[in-house]
Amino acid sequence: MKRQAYQPILITDASRSQDDQLTSRQRRYVLMMAVRVACVIVGAILVGAKAPLLWIWLPLVALGMVIVPWLAVLLANDRPPKERHRLATRLRSGVAKDVPSLSVTAEERPHKVIDAEP
Repeated sequence: MKRQAYQPILITDASRSQDDQLTSRQRRYVLMMAVRVACVIVGAILVGAKAPLLWIWLPLVALGMVIVPWLAVLLANDRPPKERHRLATRLRSGVAKDVPSLSVTAEERPHKVIDAEP
């Protein structure tokens, strides 16, 4: 069986630290909640000013007030996939090309010879 050459691990392939991931998720959450606050303020201004086409703007603002927090929580709790899964996919696709199949067809299978003694 052919051995594969050793490939060093590059620092650029390293995943981000847990603290960096948490910080970026927190920033994303705060930004999305700021968008929600902006939707609340814009909705209040539109109602107070009795803007034209209010029946169009209020559902859009209300949708932003409902969907944005839901997405913010989902994205804040989401972590990037583990490296193990990425490597397994890479290795599986590379090995399949180089390694011959271990299955044996019916023609290649050895047959048992039964000695019939009289």
